[in-house]
Amino acid sequence: MIFKKKTYSNSSAPEYLIVGLGNPGRQYEITRHNAGFLFMDMLSEKLNVKINKIKYKSVIGEADIAGHRCILMKPQTFMNLSGEAVREACSFYKIPPENVVVIFDDISLPCGGLRIRRKGSAGGHNGIKSIILCLNSDNFPRIKLGVGEKPHPDYDLADYVLSAFSKDDIPLMKQAMEKGCDALEYIVDGKIDAAMSKFSH
Repeated sequence: MIFKKKTYSNSSAPEYLIVGLGNPGRQYEITRHNAGFLFMDMLSEKLNVKINKIKYKSVIGEADIAGHRCILMKPQTFMNLSGEAVREACSFYKIPPENVVVIFDDISLPCGGLRIRRKGSAGGHNGIKSIILCLNSDNFPRIKLGVGEKPHPDYDLADYVLSAFSKDDIPLMKQAMEKGCDALEYIVDGKIDAAMSKFSH
């Protein structure tokens, strides 16, 4: 994947907000619900930028992706209030919902699965529910990272998504995140249909 380098002045406004969802705190670091945070860590490494400024109830960074200036965000509100952070940044930078790309965990996809969507409902995901509520719109693209379904129907969902990835899961997740980084470049460049057909599986 080639992220194009571009210099821009501080006065040029960011076009996109890239949001990885998760929970702050050491105990949540490598849990399924933190797939979005883990994705952002990989992305920042690829882009050679830091996500470490505290702003908008988040840690943020700035990067250029496919010639577009982007804010990279990891909300620190805890998952259920993610929308508050997104709303603050969107309001400040005047970023419309369709230019907010959200990356998050999805239990309906097998571990390592990837799905791109242009918009849609929350599908039971509390982070997405909060963003829809705070933006008053579900019209934002998302990259869903499959974390696998509960091992048993009676298994508590919260316990499952807050459990750590197994050793076997980790390489599958890394592979999905690599593809997600490639897909993100397409999305930011206005080629979401191509991203959906090429990377969703």
